[in-house]
Amino acid sequence: MSTQPAALPNPEHILRVGLGFWASKVLLSAVEMGVFTELAKKPEDLETLRGRLGLHPRSAHDFLDALTALGFLERTDGKYANTPATDLYLDKHKPSYIGGMLEMANQRLYGHWTHLTEALRTGRQQNESKDSNAASPFEALYADPARLKVFLAAMTGISHGSNIAIAHQFPWSRYQSFADVGTAQGDLAVQIAVANPHLNGIGFDLAEVGPIFEEYAEQHGLDGRLRFAPGDFFKDSLPSVDVITMGHILHDWNLDEKKMLLRKSYEAIPQGGAVIAYDAVIDDDRSENAFGLMSSLNMLVETPGGFDYTGADCMDWMKEAGFSQTRVEHLVGPDSMVIGIK
Repeated sequence: MSTQPAALPNPEHILRVGLGFWASKVLLSAVEMGVFTELAKKPEDLETLRGRLGLHPRSAHDFLDALTALGFLERTDGKYANTPATDLYLDKHKPSYIGGMLEMANQRLYGHWTHLTEALRTGRQQNESKDSNAASPFEALYADPARLKVFLAAMTGISHGSNIAIAHQFPWSRYQSFADVGTAQGDLAVQIAVANPHLNGIGFDLAEVGPIFEEYAEQHGLDGRLRFAPGDFFKDSLPSVDVITMGHILHDWNLDEKKMLLRKSYEAIPQGGAVIAYDAVIDDDRSENAFGLMSSLNMLVETPGGFDYTGADCMDWMKEAGFSQTRVEHLVGPDSMVIGIK
């Protein structure tokens, strides 16, 4: 009597993840070449789109059909068009554009991540500061105005959805003022101010960021309610306000630096004031938020000591700093905010 051999495990998941850089680079190149911005004007056929994008005849058909098969384009009667998602988020002319993060990934992170194995074995960052004695992982970035602007726009792109959620989810009616620490382009400050007209806010960051923040605030008609305060949060006191926010800031730094930033935040706010820290907070079991765990590996590649953390971790640090109440609230996607009340 013969028996059927046991079914072998399917290797599809292994291959899909192992070769995941194929799909990643197809999307990143499409953003770089402006595919979605071009198609936001109107659907185009292969030859027209090939000419507008400057694609070689050998590459165009496979490239555009790969984007279609991956779900980033639609093709009807021989014409390519954006999907609703790519039209909303990857058209550079829309305020909802999040491609800045993908542009930075293409220009910087993609290359740095080829050295992940070295980072895993040495614990050393692998970015522009790899072989320098820079005190901060951002020193090289901030020294180059063009790269700084790309980086700050990328921070807006990856943070925009969470910034809107914070602007509506947190009980801002109880407070009158706030400061966004490590404000970058200032999107969190802008979204909070837009949604809460009674608030006045401060963007706090290194002086090089000032003109970029002020331009962004002015574009949104908020230059009267938002102001920029230059400073170094390692050397200077934080602004005295009711609420301190830190978006995608804590994960950049080592444990002692994280705790120091929370202590400084505690000292800057009055009794009843609040601190909001948000990142791709890892679930407490460390088994579900894969994005948060890979974000922590990105901190390994990008910084000397940064890492992402669980909500329980951050609440413990906040309690150690003196906060009497703490809680975690999910925002959007992989992001959650940890709130501490003084």
